[in-house]
Amino acid sequence: MHAVVVNVSISDFEGGRKMLEEEVVPRVKQAPGFVAGYWTRSEDNSGLSMMVFESEDAARGAAEFIRSQTPQSEAVTLENVEVREVVASA
Repeated sequence: MHAVVVNVSISDFEGGRKMLEEEVVPRVKQAPGFVAGYWTRSEDNSGLSMMVFESEDAARGAAEFIRSQTPQSEAVTLENVEVREVVASA
């Protein structure tokens, strides 16, 4: 399995949450090879998400989609997208 790890800056939490619930999560759930996803926020309003996929190819495809299709938003700014191998889970 491989994961796509995404870092964002959040300037409008409620606007970002609405976009996450209405657009991002439904789209990711339908991505080929999707296994699970988690979206988090720190106290300083930075966001980190991890979406797990069955294969490296599926994860790389999702990462490219995220890089190319992330809408411009006043609520959230994309900072970084990377693909990592999942080496353990519980």
